Amino acid sequence: MSGENKKTPLYERHKELGGKMVDYFGWALPVQYTGIIEEHRAVRERAGIFDVSHMGEIEIIGPDAFPAVQMLIANNAKKLEDGKVLYTPICYHDGGVVDDLLVYRYGEDNYLLVVNAANKDKDYQWIKENLSKYEVDIVDKSYEIGQLAIQGPEAENILQKVYNEDLSQIKFFRFSNTGSVGEYLCTVSRTGYTGEDGFEIYCKSQDTPGIFDLIMEAGKDFGLAPCGLGCRDTLRFEAGMPLYGHELSPEINPLEAGMKIFVDLEKDNFIGCESLQEVVEEGVKRKIIGIEMLDRGIPRQGYPIEVSGEEIGTITSGTFSPTLEKNLGIGLVNREYSEPDKTVDVRIRKRLLRGKTVKLPFYKRKRR
Repeated sequence: MSGENKKTPLYERHKELGGKMVDYFGWALPVQYTGIIEEHRAVRERAGIFDVSHMGEIEIIGPDAFPAVQMLIANNAKKLEDGKVLYTPICYHDGGVVDDLLVYRYGEDNYLLVVNAANKDKDYQWIKENLSKYEVDIVDKSYEIGQLAIQGPEAENILQKVYNEDLSQIKFFRFSNTGSVGEYLCTVSRTGYTGEDGFEIYCKSQDTPGIFDLIMEAGKDFGLAPCGLGCRDTLRFEAGMPLYGHELSPEINPLEAGMKIFVDLEKDNFIGCESLQEVVEEGVKRKIIGIEMLDRGIPRQGYPIEVSGEEIGTITSGTFSPTLEKNLGIGLVNREYSEPDKTVDVRIRKRLLRGKTVKLPFYKRKRR
């Protein structure tokens, strides 16, 4: 890792806790502390805390904020009211994906977009270029805002010990910006990227270490574990959640990625709408599917998927699943091979290894 990486406000905490630091799109972040499988299981069984301060936050404020956001996103901003969060892709004109993000509505003239760290600068430029005719201010707040995520079945019990409002009142994909953790004012939302219940805490960048310390102390009796990027990926993978650059990209549109539920082709025109309507009319040619390996071997991104010697798709993500204890992959395949229970071969290095297609997600949490 080079000495020039950007550091989150928790960099020193990661070092103190023994985090193994790596370069993640120019940020110095921990890939693990005690081990990926151990941290993964902590989140599934108890709770884990993640530093996600590298994520980008872009504010859209002004009298035209609603029509501007509505033009930008593929989902429908009419679903939003104050205090609600919406997941959506934003698309290029040809239907390919610029990024997938969360939209927080603070008011009809005030929205916060939470974008992927790797795409933040590209997104900011795209938004400014495409919303130039609207009366809005577009502000990159990423370096002013720190962000933590606490995930797992004990997340609510732990955070409630240090948060001054009733967390049970924050429903899924909602947020409150009136509470505080200890003395620190913050916005708390309930979304998550692990397949478990959990919360995101947005705060002033300089307040992040203080909030982290309070939550770590509150989580001592619950087995709260600090978690790195490694298990963040294995957790989202098991839950069938897309990762930009894998299941979504400029070359993979949201309909191919199984995200039709987050694309509203009935609403007024948005960027990419016409191209996606054409995809629907012609029929989606490729689909995302789960693959469970029958032979021993881990499928990795880029490995070809074959049937009878013919390449029918590519692995987009793959790993050993710590929860299911199986080697699994997500693949983008020709539509006719996207039904469950079809036998396929994955070319792992020079060997063809058997697998079968399965429905996503691989893992669903048991609701309490």
